[in-house]
Amino acid sequence: MRSAFRAECRKLTAQLATRLLFLICAVGPFAFAVLLKVQSGTPSDALFGFWVHSSGFAISLVVLGFAGSWGFPLLAGGLAGDLFSSEDRHGTWKTIVTRGRTRRELFGGKLMAAGSFALGLLLLTTVSSLLAGTILVGDHPLIGLSGQVLSSGRTLLLTLAAWALCVLPMLAYTSLAVLFSVATRNGIIGVLGPILVALATQLLDLIGKGVIVHLLLIGSAFDAFHGLFTAHPFFGPLIVSSLVCLIWIFATLTAAWRLLARRDFLGPSAAPGRSWRTPVRAVAIATVVIALLALACNLGPTGVTDTRVRATLTPEFRRLTLLQQREIGHVIPRSASLDIIPNCNRHATRAVGPGDWTCTLDVYILEPGHLPLTQTPVEYDVSVEYNGCYKAQSPPAFVGGQTITDTSGRQVTNPLFVVYGCFNIL
Repeated sequence: MRSAFRAECRKLTAQLATRLLFLICAVGPFAFAVLLKVQSGTPSDALFGFWVHSSGFAISLVVLGFAGSWGFPLLAGGLAGDLFSSEDRHGTWKTIVTRGRTRRELFGGKLMAAGSFALGLLLLTTVSSLLAGTILVGDHPLIGLSGQVLSSGRTLLLTLAAWALCVLPMLAYTSLAVLFSVATRNGIIGVLGPILVALATQLLDLIGKGVIVHLLLIGSAFDAFHGLFTAHPFFGPLIVSSLVCLIWIFATLTAAWRLLARRDFLGPSAAPGRSWRTPVRAVAIATVVIALLALACNLGPTGVTDTRVRATLTPEFRRLTLLQQREIGHVIPRSASLDIIPNCNRHATRAVGPGDWTCTLDVYILEPGHLPLTQTPVEYDVSVEYNGCYKAQSPPAFVGGQTITDTSGRQVTNPLFVVYGCFNIL
């Protein structure tokens, strides 16, 4: 197995595609950070995207969000999608299975090589994104997903933990690419298969109110780390998604090994060919599976409810309001309290499930011995995802512009302009 591992490592290292993947992982985060540095816009639709000019850790987390959606499936397909099908394409199976190495040793060696390179790319992206953020922006504190201020040290530890939690879904996508490569004997499907699965996951995330189907997909594991960045961390989705990834890894590798172990490398079927029957079958099966999953997306309990949205947004708005007032130099008496009465509704339907919501926060500031101030309604447009994470944005007339002037005369990010949050859907 070690001999097969070394041989596969040499093959992967010599491939131009592998070198390009390593180059992208090393340079891509720096290019992204430089692009943000020279322009004032922000990728505010991405979680933490509004804070990329305030904290370098936000850049690393935005890169992680993009990598989890599209980058890691692309890396897995590029590394393992042609790992076995290349032997069919070049007609080399007869040679390698008669050189004193068993099928089990060849299978294990190829898996070790693909897994090692996948983890190497993950580690490289982690280091590159952190360096890009801290060098070009700085290791400043970050606003968490409950409106709390996270110190630089704590944010660094949480960011490293978030990247480490991507190991299992990364290996799950790599195992899926291996199965595509073995089952279809087609390098194109092997490489593109994980990307198509990621695309299907993104589409399924937009429909349905149940949590069962969403948590059974590999892509859900890339969202599980969000619970670490809340004021009261929750670990339910993280545990479930990690177990799901282990099941995906075991199931796909077991299926790939059984297909490979039963293959006849010496009979007529072993001859290389360009039949498109297998790709057509794969597309047909995938279409049926996606349709069934779409129909099942309403199964199970509903993770997004108006109670959870209100219970999360209200204390977060309170924290961010106090933070904003401190930054602009307003002194809030200790005896003062910020009372908020929230009212949240989902657009054009019942207040249940992911989608576009509207939350009106009626704010009162009360001081003992004084009459209450005039009621101030603040309306936020809230976009809630299936995983319980949301982005809330209000018109500048209510909360101010994108930046505000602090007590030192500097322009700083307005913490109330865009609000990010997450809650437990289990």
